[in-house]
Amino acid sequence: MAIRIGYKASAEQFGPRELLDFSIEAERTGLDVVSVSDHFQPWRHQGGHAPNALVWLGALAASTERVVIGTSVLTPTLRYNPSIVAQAFGTLGALAPGRVFLGVGTGESLNETPATGGEFPGAKERRRRLAESVKLIEQLWREERVDFEGEYYEARRATIYDKPDDPVPIFIAASGPLAAKLAGRRGDGFISTSGKDPNLYRELIANLAEGAEKAERDPSQIRKMIEIKVSYDRDGDEAFESCKLWSALGLSHEQKAGIDDPVEMERVADENADKAHHRFIVSSDPDEVIEKIMPYVDLGFEDLILHAPGDDQKRFLDQFAADVLPGLREEADKHAAG
Repeated sequence: MAIRIGYKASAEQFGPRELLDFSIEAERTGLDVVSVSDHFQPWRHQGGHAPNALVWLGALAASTERVVIGTSVLTPTLRYNPSIVAQAFGTLGALAPGRVFLGVGTGESLNETPATGGEFPGAKERRRRLAESVKLIEQLWREERVDFEGEYYEARRATIYDKPDDPVPIFIAASGPLAAKLAGRRGDGFISTSGKDPNLYRELIANLAEGAEKAERDPSQIRKMIEIKVSYDRDGDEAFESCKLWSALGLSHEQKAGIDDPVEMERVADENADKAHHRFIVSSDPDEVIEKIMPYVDLGFEDLILHAPGDDQKRFLDQFAADVLPGLREEADKHAAG
């Protein structure tokens, strides 16, 4: 599969108009994909944002011509009913045929608990909900009239009237082996994030392949997407300092599990701001950035989505497009071919 390089639109960091301008700029600079986070609440209370991803993607579809657009990721199980997700992405696919994907995951309490007031389910239930929701969404896109009765969701005489001729690809995010197997069984694509132990990615991709093969699917036909956290700036100090805004990403699972209040998340993250840069490629050297991205290409990832932490995203996009992007494309194509 051809390598695509994209831009992560950080809805937790920017308001809807500003985020739209950055994403239009990403297309102008030659990037191939724009993926947006879908948060009900941001990582930080002070200065945080959380524009609605479904509304925002409609604006992005109408404001761009070429880039592939989608969520990384949306949770179609708790604050969203999967039937409504099927309707929304059917509409998006009709607005921008051939350039929409639906990225889904099991969710975080930060987004689901405050919006619903309900208890955040454990990992097993969230995986089961996700698998069932994907099944329902696919059925609604495939069939004219749907009656569905699952463990968690029901639909009666349901029809999605507006959708593209070809269903929108569904990418399933996974950070553990069971979710990766689900992606292999049901996903058109798989989503992961950078900055972790390389052995984890090998395990996830192996489980992805196992899930696909058990479902009699070809794992090589499942696109692999990774959000690569990269803070590139010609000023090395600026690249380092920019990471601190995203210190929540440096927290361990144990540190942030169960936190559903941005005020508390901000407090815990600020206490660990000195660790923020560990999840990012931080550099002022284009060759170093390319060198540190290549291991992900060698692991088999075809979609490389750049998540830059700084407030001045246009500065990042312009510098990255001029300094890094040409060499990155050339080197990534070589590694993928090899």
